[in-house]
Amino acid sequence: MNARRVLLIMLGVALLLNAGCKHQAGADTSFFPASNQVAGWAKSGDTRTFGAVDLWKYIDGEAERYLKAGVQRVSTADYKFQNKVDATVDIYTMGNAEGAAKILESEPAVDGNPIQLGDAARLHGQSLVFRKGAFLVRIVAFDDSAGTEQALLQLGQGIELRLAK
Repeated sequence: MNARRVLLIMLGVALLLNAGCKHQAGADTSFFPASNQVAGWAKSGDTRTFGAVDLWKYIDGEAERYLKAGVQRVSTADYKFQNKVDATVDIYTMGNAEGAAKILESEPAVDGNPIQLGDAARLHGQSLVFRKGAFLVRIVAFDDSAGTEQALLQLGQGIELRLAK
């Protein structure tokens, strides 16, 4: 009888832990705007999430730098702007704001224009990187046509609003 009670308690704890993990993953996906929530941008696939232990599967060679800065996970999604420009959005959830600042400050600022977005940001023609609290956001476009910078900035602003919630 006691063994059965212990088993039921363990099953209940496992179900609660599983529900907590699913809630956390859902929180990450809510940071990504749905199609056309930012004018011209359409989400073109599912959001993928990699925990700290699996980060090397996504950014092999760079994972150690993020781990040292306290990364907890990265969520990534693909977008398309006006059916012309493909882009990838990575949202790194760090342990604290200092970790996000450490990564942003460790990157070369060459050819990057500081802009007003989040706590700090740089726009590099085909890429936008910014931090907001414990989040580091990187948006990379795979085309450098007229209007790409402005489109990246608008997508970044849409993400920033969602991070503030």
